[in-house]
Formats: sequence, C-alpha cells, structure tokens
Amino acid sequence: MSDFPRILALESSCDDTGAAVLAGGRLLSNVVATQKVHEQYGGVVPELASRAHQQHLLPVVAAALRDAGLVKTDLDAVAVTQGPGLLGSLLVGGMFAKTLALALGKPLIMVNHMRAHILAHFLGSPVPAFPFLCLTVSGGHTQLVVVRSALDMEVIGQTIDDAAGEAFDKTAKLLGLPYPGGPHLDKLAQHGDPLRFAFPVGAMAGYDFSFSGLKTAVLYFLKKETAKNADFVAQNLADLCAGIQYTIITTLLRQLRRAAADTGLTQVALAGGVAANSGLRAAVHAEAAAQGWQLFIPALAFCTDNAAMVAQAAHFQFLAGDFATQLASPDPRLKLR
Repeated sequence: MSDFPRILALESSCDDTGAAVLAGGRLLSNVVATQKVHEQYGGVVPELASRAHQQHLLPVVAAALRDAGLVKTDLDAVAVTQGPGLLGSLLVGGMFAKTLALALGKPLIMVNHMRAHILAHFLGSPVPAFPFLCLTVSGGHTQLVVVRSALDMEVIGQTIDDAAGEAFDKTAKLLGLPYPGGPHLDKLAQHGDPLRFAFPVGAMAGYDFSFSGLKTAVLYFLKKETAKNADFVAQNLADLCAGIQYTIITTLLRQLRRAAADTGLTQVALAGGVAANSGLRAAVHAEAAAQGWQLFIPALAFCTDNAAMVAQAAHFQFLAGDFATQLASPDPRLKLR
C-alpha cells in the first residue's frame, strides 16, 4: 500500500483532544488527551473544554507525529473536525489546523464529525460494503443513516430531542452516579434485572427517536419512590440501571429493525460513543443474528471521539479533492449530507 496521502487529523469537537496520522489509508498513530476537569461539575463546561484544548493540542500533535515517525514537512494535508460540536472547542482545533496547513503550504480538509464516526468502520477489517445502514449513537446525536458511499450519506431518522447518550448520562445523574454516567450505568446494569422496573419506550413514527420522555419518567418515578423510602435508589440501583438501559436499547433497536426492513439493507453498522455500551453491542449482535444482518462495529478505541476517524474521513475527501479554504469556519450544527 502506498504511503500517500499522509494526513494529520485533529479532533476537538467536545472535551477530548485528539491527533492522528494516516498514511495511504493506514493508521500510524492515534493520540487522545481526555479532560478530567468536568467531572466535578457533572457535565462538560464549554469554556473549560476550550481552555483544555489549547493546552493539549501541541503535545498530542507532537506525540502523534513522533509515534508515526514523521515530521510536519512530511505531511500531505491537515484535517480537522468542522462540526457538529461545541463552538469554542471547534474554534480552537480549527484555528490550529488552518494555521498549520497555511504554514506548511498543505491542503486543509474540514471533516463532519458524524461522517467520521461512520467511516471509523474503515479503520479495521472487515469493512461494510456500500450501501449500508448505520445507527450512530453518541452523547449529542442519534441517527439512522443510509451510507451510499464515503461521501454520499442520507440521514433517514434522528432524535427529535435528547440523544441516547444524553439520556444515559442524565438518568445516571438522577441516580447519583459520577460523570460521565453512561459507562457507570452500563456496568451496574450487567448485574440487574432489566424487567423489574418498566419505563416508557418513546413511540415515534418513521425512523426518528425520542428520549426526553424517559428522562422525565425516571425523574418522577424516583421522586415517588424515594418519598416512601429514602434508600430506594441505593437498594435497587442495579435493577434501575438495567431497566433504563433496556428501555434505551429497545427504542434504538425498534427503529433500526424498521429501517433495515424498509430499506432492504442487510449490511448494518453501529457507530458513535454509545456503541461502546456492552448492553447495546450484545443486543445488536443478537438482533443481527435473528434478522440475518451482516453487522459491523468499530473497535472500542474508534467508537468514542478520536482523531483516527477524522483522518479516515479526510482520506476519502483527499482522494476526491474535497479541500477547504482558509475562509472555512467551524459549524456547531453542521448537518450530515
């Protein structure tokens, strides 16, 4: 495989600062710096995230180049997440990438974060064949996407309110779990009874999702039960986690099943940070076996936010000549097309 193009990619859409180098479609390095400062606030504080990106970018870029065995002048392009995400965080990464590309005289590639999540499947093998159906589940987005090619994607369903990852984190917070709550809820759910406590599954027409009703239902259920027993949550924590996780997964699978049947697509993929959830991964594997789907899920390291997926998306854009100018700007509400 040729080592061309050699792309340095940056990811700074939320609270993880990432840098990766891809050469000829082969990943040479992938470095991520996480931000612990948000844990004490129970959620990401945008201003603190922006400041942390400023501190982390130079070290992660230096580490990514060192791990790849390259220097800046070896690069053929610089890529960065354009959106969606937090505006301040996107601005920090975008300005760094634009400055570096200009200084090196190299092309600049602006990448859609959601497209990158989907194309993370091409960082390993086997890879899905086009067209395929992808369920992308993250902290800020829940989408069903028909992927016709690396550059041609259609969103056929999405959340109308909270994303699935947000539902995990917010209900976990109601249970008193540390931030980020999703992984803690997933771990506890493995030891609970998912059917002991029933919560409403958001009933949406078509392929859209809704999770705000679940959050409200959990809130009022806990208020009612703790009024009768102050130790209710502590005494039933595993079952509560299992019930919440079961409800979110049931909602996701119902719409995925419907979309696969209506589109006739049997190549099915799962992407996004919530794709790291063990309950969801197991449920989708079981559904794929029952439906006869060929299922694809990226390695855990490529599910959560990382620069390797940005580099992979940029690789396809480089080959298509899809470059940005210095006038390009971050877009916190960037749509997937």
